[in-house]
Amino acid sequence: MAVNTGVTGKVVETTTAGEYTYINLEKDGKKAWVACSATKGIAVGQQLSFVGCTPMMNFESKALKRTFDLIMFCGAPLSAAEADFLNKKSTGSSGLVPESKEKIVVEAAKGANAFTIAELYAKSGELDKKQVVVTGKVMKISPKIMGKNWLHLQDGSGTAFEKNNDLVVTTNELPKVGDVVTLSGTLAKNKNFGSGYKYDVILELATAQHK
Repeated sequence: MAVNTGVTGKVVETTTAGEYTYINLEKDGKKAWVACSATKGIAVGQQLSFVGCTPMMNFESKALKRTFDLIMFCGAPLSAAEADFLNKKSTGSSGLVPESKEKIVVEAAKGANAFTIAELYAKSGELDKKQVVVTGKVMKISPKIMGKNWLHLQDGSGTAFEKNNDLVVTTNELPKVGDVVTLSGTLAKNKNFGSGYKYDVILELATAQHK
């Protein structure tokens, strides 16, 4: 079963039947059917994006009395702000982060599963899906995107040239830009949210570690 698949496009047809809203999206001359929980307000001409979809082959909708050769079952469509946020990040996790004019000096986290940001990139293969701890300075915050706050952390390790100096973190914590925080979360390598929204390394579901 495929996961983390996304789809985006302009609505050319939509109908709600039973528990689902069925949406026919078109992009670059190609069409794709999407099904999500019954949703009001979707109209022809809208531009919609979905992530985390699961494809279903030969799906029979009894409510519509038709069979779809292929349809994507997705969560709710992204808001315009969420779609814009992910689109801006699609070229790499370090994009659109202001470079610090001062050298960042942060005391590294300690412990068996503690790493610098550069180390997380270098060891992402062996650390994929594992719990890690990292300390960094908050460079940017994008709150309430897909139910989480998205942080950019830097700790002085790595370089912008090598693209291993900035770590994206999803969390319910909401520090301030400039704060130095220690976070524990699950590292994910090559995280693909679909529709081209991909991160080489990302720390997910992170929680604050208080000294």
